[in-house]
Amino acid sequence: MTDVFDAPGVFRPPGDVVAQDWPALAHRLAEDGHDLDPTVPPRQFAGGFGNMNYLLRLDGHWAVLRRPPLGPLPPGANDMGREYRVIAGLSPVLPLVPRPLHFCDDETVLGRPFLIMEYRPGMVIGADIPKAYRDRTDIGGVLSAQMIDFLAALHAVDPEDADLADLGRPAGFLDRAVSGWAKRARVATDDSPPASIRDLVRWLGENLVEGLPPTLLHNDFKLDNMILDPADLSPVAVVDWDMGSRGDPLFDLATLLSYWVEPGDPQAMHDIDQMPTAGHGFPGRRTVVDAYAERTGRDVSDILFYRVLAAFKLGVVFLQLHARYRRGETDDARYADFGRIGEELLDFAWDIANRRAF
Repeated sequence: MTDVFDAPGVFRPPGDVVAQDWPALAHRLAEDGHDLDPTVPPRQFAGGFGNMNYLLRLDGHWAVLRRPPLGPLPPGANDMGREYRVIAGLSPVLPLVPRPLHFCDDETVLGRPFLIMEYRPGMVIGADIPKAYRDRTDIGGVLSAQMIDFLAALHAVDPEDADLADLGRPAGFLDRAVSGWAKRARVATDDSPPASIRDLVRWLGENLVEGLPPTLLHNDFKLDNMILDPADLSPVAVVDWDMGSRGDPLFDLATLLSYWVEPGDPQAMHDIDQMPTAGHGFPGRRTVVDAYAERTGRDVSDILFYRVLAAFKLGVVFLQLHARYRRGETDDARYADFGRIGEELLDFAWDIANRRAF
């Protein structure tokens, strides 16, 4: 694999790989005119708590297979069909979006629908800046600007140009987001939501804003969804489009902010271990909002509502993950503390709602 960027930690060790039925996959791909190289064992990428990603050799080129995780899925989550359609539409008009190569909704092959897309080698930065780049005093500013630039570029795409003008249901987007995440919160807490959830749902309902004209959305954009060229840190791809939709662009921005840790944040924000923004010269969240407003010309005066909604959503996501652990749907030890993290994130969302934090 000399042409694949294979730094330590990119792939799971062989003993930790979730096996797939590779002969069944090869047979299905052959029926559709594709050749899965049997001499190159697929390798599972490390990291993440959602979709499973595998590097494989298809038609003489590297490609990535994506499929949902094992066990029950939250409604609307991990939608491979939607992701295939989104990247098929966006890749011709937004160069950072990889091209799709194959989609299969026949669950008899791998147990779930799956897609295959082109592989773009590069580096992914998650919770920590790699050692080789820690002496760069400008790295936080560079990466922040690239994330903001990408959101601005995505939100500027005309859905008609991407053949996505009928994607999602932008009318009532924010109202549905509140009610949808409130429902997920009830399910994650076995229909016994604590006071923090009830208070936040009430606040969101009382402070619902009209919102901005809809754009295309990523819906889960953060630093580790941007693949970077290790030589100069320039972006080469943006991935994880299974929640792509149309809706309010400030929800995309607020989702990014929900992962954006600052030094003085509560411990749970540091424990989510998603982005290295608490140091390395990264700007604070308010500065990110101002930069997005300057870059796009959009009115961000109602950002508090979006900030609370996205912080609420993140807390619920961790409660959902912990519920899978409680119910025996996963034995991944990483999930054991997610209940505590989710509860503390909800407390932080309440602080944001009451302007004690941002």
